[in-house]
Amino acid sequence: MNIQPLLDALDIQENAAQALADDLRTRIDELTARLREAETHLEHLAITRKTVTALSDRLPTGLPDLPQHPDYPRILTIFNEATGPLRAQEICDALDREPLPKNIEGTRAKLKRLVKLGILTEDTIGFFTKRQ
Repeated sequence: MNIQPLLDALDIQENAAQALADDLRTRIDELTARLREAETHLEHLAITRKTVTALSDRLPTGLPDLPQHPDYPRILTIFNEATGPLRAQEICDALDREPLPKNIEGTRAKLKRLVKLGILTEDTIGFFTKRQ
């Protein structure tokens, strides 16, 4: 009886099983490395959360909600770029509004509203600055 065909079939199965085992080992190594990276990332996130939580009492509170009008963000941008106090007419100019009394008074009303919200201050009557 010739067992060579049986041995050849066993060789083919053994080679296939060895290739599968080698492939699985490689995939396990890759997954192990990815798992280490994910665990390291989780540790960093936990440290960040702990740090932020510990510092949260020192962080400034956010600005109050601005009234729903497109001028308010623009006004705040003007004050962020300003080097000193501004008057309502200067804000009108920066907003490209004609310096008519109705525009100046409307702007002054918006500035007063920002003072009430604690965003601006009016240390001298008519002169507004951003609260520090």
